[in-house]
Amino acid sequence: MGPFDFFLPGRRLAKQLTQLDQLSDPLLVDVRTPEEFRSGHLPGAINLPLDQLGAVPLPKGRPVFVYCHSGARSAQACSTLRAMGCQASNLGGLAGYRGPLE
Repeated sequence: MGPFDFFLPGRRLAKQLTQLDQLSDPLLVDVRTPEEFRSGHLPGAINLPLDQLGAVPLPKGRPVFVYCHSGARSAQACSTLRAMGCQASNLGGLAGYRGPLE
C-alpha cells in the first residue's frame, strides 16, 4: 500500500457503494465538516465530523463505512473507530465521484 492509496478514484467508490447494498444494515459515516456535508453527501449517510468521533457512540456490531473528500480524514477516522472497537472500513473520498448525492 502506497502513501496515496487513500485517494480512491470515483469509479472505485461507486463500486464499493454498490457492494454495500448487499450488507446487512451498514452505517455510512461522512467525517467532513457540517458545511461540506450540506453541500452534498452520499444517500443515507450521517455526518459525524472527524473532531467529534469520540463524542458519539457507534454500534460495535454493525459495519461502519467512512468517507470524506479525499480519503485522508476517513483513514484517520477508521483508525480511531477501530481503536474504539468498531468494525470500520475506509471508502475513501468523494473527489471524482459522479454518482448521486443528497
